[in-house]
Amino acid sequence: MLAAGTRLRTAADFESVMRRGSRSGRRTVVVYLAQTGDASSMAGFAVSRAVGGAVVRNRVKRRLRAIAADLLPTLPAGTGLVVRALPASASASFAALQRDVSDAASSAQRKARQ
Repeated sequence: MLAAGTRLRTAADFESVMRRGSRSGRRTVVVYLAQTGDASSMAGFAVSRAVGGAVVRNRVKRRLRAIAADLLPTLPAGTGLVVRALPASASASFAALQRDVSDAASSAQRKARQ
């Protein structure tokens, strides 16, 4: 599971990553990556009501946290990651979500290097 110290919490942190970072989207998610300057990498999640009811949104968030826990150690230190769930994520399998998040993160990293 994703440790509490590796989560983006404030609106300013989310806004900073989403405005300064590179963006890449897939069918189920949009991923934003930016260098935050912190010692460790951090992740945050945006799952709106458009995804579904509370039960569905919480299930999507749990899945995204598990995926991010595996993904964060592979990112450069000090990377901020925001994953915004799209409505298609409600019906997607864990494997499909995992594939979309990792593909989008790789694409966002390539964009950031350019």
